[in-house]
Amino acid sequence: MAELRSRRSNLAVPGSNPRFLEKAKGLPADQVFLDLEDACAPLAKPGARKNIVAALNEGGWGSTIRTVRVNDWTTEWTFTDVIEVVGGAGAELDCIMLPKVADAAQVQALDLLLTQLEKANGLEVGRIGIEAQIETAQGLVNVNDIAFASPRIETIIFGPADFMASINMKSLAVGALHPDYPGDPFHHVLMQILMAARARGVQAIDGPFLQVRDVPAFTEVARRSAVLGFDGKWVLHPGQIDAANEVYAPAQADYDHAELILDAYDWATSAAGGAKGSAMLGEEMIDEASRKMALVIAGKGRAAGLSRTSTFTPPQA
Repeated sequence: MAELRSRRSNLAVPGSNPRFLEKAKGLPADQVFLDLEDACAPLAKPGARKNIVAALNEGGWGSTIRTVRVNDWTTEWTFTDVIEVVGGAGAELDCIMLPKVADAAQVQALDLLLTQLEKANGLEVGRIGIEAQIETAQGLVNVNDIAFASPRIETIIFGPADFMASINMKSLAVGALHPDYPGDPFHHVLMQILMAARARGVQAIDGPFLQVRDVPAFTEVARRSAVLGFDGKWVLHPGQIDAANEVYAPAQADYDHAELILDAYDWATSAAGGAKGSAMLGEEMIDEASRKMALVIAGKGRAAGLSRTSTFTPPQA
């Protein structure tokens, strides 16, 4: 199983604000995305590009995943965003986030541009990843093709606000339940994105919750996508980071249990354990399906930096 890069918390940082860019370096978010799109007014975008290049080249980000969200392909800014950021700080950049992705061709266009820029700047070709943001009805209809559009794809992201506008949803509560709907109005959307991401073998990221000071409400919303299997969520305020990191990581007891299942199954299927296809772990029967589920939880726990608090002891004959 491929080693996961933890993306429990994905912090939005406006590229037009140098103070926020500097502050973000000291925050415990798994990923930061330095924003050139909605967080920047049109007149501020040229200066924001320069701020982002400077912030990336100054370093100090530690192990944080560094992403830049450019403008979408329907605007006049996209190619300049990519050229200036990758040309100026490509060696310090992990991913480009492309918003409002409508179809696979838009991802492929970004892939081609990145390849040219990597060659022109002496960078490893293919190293910079792409994060595709689904924010429209058209994007959701095409999400499977989008997920497979490029080997650079690392995440599929839900953008709820623009999506709600795209489908004419009668609500202004971004990311929250609606009192007139008996259930979660975003469940289908989240599952579509999750299925595409898992079929492609990449991460699925939930979008923002705009009531940034209501951390309990943020936590409640985050738990809904976490229980489905989402890998993380956007955070718009530093106060949401700890909640996201906790919600999208396994509980310590679940992580320990997953590691025990893996150890117990490895032992049971070995010659020393009798080469059995199933075994008992305490009062629980485990088999190959148990191992696959345990791999998911153990992988998330390892990516989140959890440490085991229990060890496996083979049963006595």
